Amino acid sequence: MSDLEAVKPFKVFFVVGEESGDQLGAEVIKALRASIGDRLQACGLGGERMATQGVQSIFPLHDIAVMGITAVLERLPTIIRRVHQTVDAVIAEQPDLLLIIDSPDFTHNVAKRVRKKAPHIRVVDYVSPSVWAWRPGRAKKMAAYVDQLLALLPFEPEAHKRLGGPPCDYVGHPLIERLADLRPAPGERAELGAGRKQLVVLPGSRTSEVSRLLEPFGEAVALICAQDPNVDVIIPAVPHQEQRIRDGVASWKVQPRIVTGEAEKFAALRQANAALAASGTVSLELAIAGVPMVIAYKLDWFFRRLKQINRFVKIVAVDTIVLPNLVLGDHSIKEYIEDEADPEVLSQAVLALLSDSPERRAQLDAFSRIDEKMRLPEGESQAGKAARIILETAGVSA
Repeated sequence: MSDLEAVKPFKVFFVVGEESGDQLGAEVIKALRASIGDRLQACGLGGERMATQGVQSIFPLHDIAVMGITAVLERLPTIIRRVHQTVDAVIAEQPDLLLIIDSPDFTHNVAKRVRKKAPHIRVVDYVSPSVWAWRPGRAKKMAAYVDQLLALLPFEPEAHKRLGGPPCDYVGHPLIERLADLRPAPGERAELGAGRKQLVVLPGSRTSEVSRLLEPFGEAVALICAQDPNVDVIIPAVPHQEQRIRDGVASWKVQPRIVTGEAEKFAALRQANAALAASGTVSLELAIAGVPMVIAYKLDWFFRRLKQINRFVKIVAVDTIVLPNLVLGDHSIKEYIEDEADPEVLSQAVLALLSDSPERRAQLDAFSRIDEKMRLPEGESQAGKAARIILETAGVSA
């Protein structure tokens, strides 16, 4: 490495769309600084964690951090304006690399416009959109404006290769680095038959999920507890859904205990004997925690309409939407979608997991292979690997 290269700054423009991306961005900044020190110049759009790493956000992250179709439509003029503002900021900064993190509805709109206006700027996408599940055609389109993809799930590089997506590397998932938070200490989770059974119920983090699943979950819980009175029920609620969940469970025949915050949620998973949950990242948390689960999902009005007119199959790329199944390459965990998510059916499936059944043993056996599939080589962290590939993509020597 020449003396000139050793002192040449490396400017990265970050674009995130929500808190989870802000967290990933902050960790990457730390890892990049560990590799190239003060040569890193970090700027762009971020949140509180990235601010602690010196990124002065071009506008408040809450302007675009919205979830759900209704919320997006209400804020659409602001979001469109912020997309164009972000593109203009990238062009003005002329960074060596644009790093977009998750939130594809926003970040990819920025990347596509930057590629048209400044094709010399390298683009790295950190966190793959779920092209392996919904709208697989997006993968090939991404190859036109993304130079390198950093995936959180080990099956995603092969999925993008199959679908014609951009070059893709698995860099690890944040959860696999938090085993101590997710896995019970000795004696923390009671064995079946030794005390009361703990059932954790997770109706989702989005308003649409909670509104669709809370009622059938409540009916299923009533049936479960009628057949097995030795069951305690706990609901970990994300803070912005806590009141909605409290209002919704007020009419439940069996009253659950509700907790909030990540620490309380992980404590509940460490104690749980089984789970009834909405589809999503929580299924991976449960698998890593070793909690047998029943997964349910009800489509929103848009996808339900597509299904009715026989177009749904054209945008679905996989035959399971349960992340542990995709990671392990099997169907160990059964999912109940739409009309299948009937309270009677759900209750019987959960009761099977609350006993020493073949269904329970099969899931526990599958979970034993999670670490092998998801862990990185000894000594390599998620942020560290992401930073290494970012530097390689930009042609920068550490």
